Amino acid sequence: MAPLDTPGRRNSDLDAALAEARAAYAAANPRSAAAHAEAQAVMPGGSTRSVLFWTPFPLTMARGEGARLWDADGHEYRDFLGEYTAGLFGHSEARILAAAQAAMARGINLAAAGQDEARFAALVCARFPSVERVRFTNSGTEANIMALAAARAFTGRTAMMVARGAYHGGVLTFGKPGNPVNLPVPTLFMDYNDAHGAAAAIREAGDSLAAVLVEPMMGSGGCIPASAEFLQALRAATAGTGALLIFDEVMTSRHAEGGLQQRLGVTPDMTTLGKYIAGGFNIGAFGGRADIMDRFNGHRPDALPHAGTFNNNVWSMAAGCVALGEIFRGDAVEALYARGEALRAALNAACAEAGAAMQFTGAGSMMTAHFRSGPINAPYAPSAEEEQRRELFFLDMLAAGFYVARRGMVSLSLPLAGADTDALLAAVREHLSARGPLLR
Repeated sequence: MAPLDTPGRRNSDLDAALAEARAAYAAANPRSAAAHAEAQAVMPGGSTRSVLFWTPFPLTMARGEGARLWDADGHEYRDFLGEYTAGLFGHSEARILAAAQAAMARGINLAAAGQDEARFAALVCARFPSVERVRFTNSGTEANIMALAAARAFTGRTAMMVARGAYHGGVLTFGKPGNPVNLPVPTLFMDYNDAHGAAAAIREAGDSLAAVLVEPMMGSGGCIPASAEFLQALRAATAGTGALLIFDEVMTSRHAEGGLQQRLGVTPDMTTLGKYIAGGFNIGAFGGRADIMDRFNGHRPDALPHAGTFNNNVWSMAAGCVALGEIFRGDAVEALYARGEALRAALNAACAEAGAAMQFTGAGSMMTAHFRSGPINAPYAPSAEEEQRRELFFLDMLAAGFYVARRGMVSLSLPLAGADTDALLAAVREHLSARGPLLR
């Protein structure tokens, strides 16, 4: 018989463990299974959002409060997903709800400039070093689309450059080559964290390149931080060729009051925002240097158009004023960052102590579990065994009462307490202990 830690035996045991975990999950969630079956009659795959789909069926959540979730079968979870960073304030922040409800009580569809709109814009401009002017959208996807459109119009060029494996929205997804739903924009690629190679690619593109769009830490790509050297190389190379540098801080702007650009000391030409800045309501924003953004100035005869019925919707504008103006600022921002750094360090120490091929990458309150050893500086294609380990981790966390992303991402929210992070650490240690040889 093969020893327990040989690849053949390990793979066999991993298959068995995963089959058992899937069966236990299905047996524990019959109402979610029924809801999924019913939804398939009217939505392809029973879902309208790809990231929330998994087999055999995704959970149906019934309600949330603070940092807790309850599914259709009545199970309670500590919410460590935080709506992929959009749920920074939890599910029921009283001040944000009160502001949004008061705004809606005054009328929802006003078809005019709103009283909170300029106030919210001023808060955004005051926070982020690169943002002299800002315009709002409905999502981070829209923000990136409009930022790219602005860059193309401002430079008179057409091509954009992104990192291989990057995600910048539903129609700007580069995890796999040739994505048929992506916008038909001429696209060049660089390798994330390859400072020399990226700078050379930018110089080679020359005056065909309108913009480089990059996250200062990859979010959906695996919570992989950029090195300061890499971002500085992008800054220098784009300045040299006349291309615009756009930081996608839709996720990462939570890592300092002025975003990761402030923490790392690299200022782009434009920045895109979204997710949490309106307290969890639908929002996106793109902003940057005044000379770029003023191309949208309606007082100009050649103003660029920017439409969107709900760009300045009353609930998001009001909630954003409270979220950025009253709650998430100063010490609150730094405390959340420090809490995430401490949790990630403790999780990695537990993985190392267990001798597991498992680690968490990230910065501050965002992190992702990876099931391999060695440095992770760029996106990669996981092996079939790594994908099995990732799914087993996800199912074990659900069974233990922790809601994380199916892909292993963790995003802390403000309502999570020290007892919650301690409990997650204990659950990960239990996973490492119970799954021992399967993770080596």
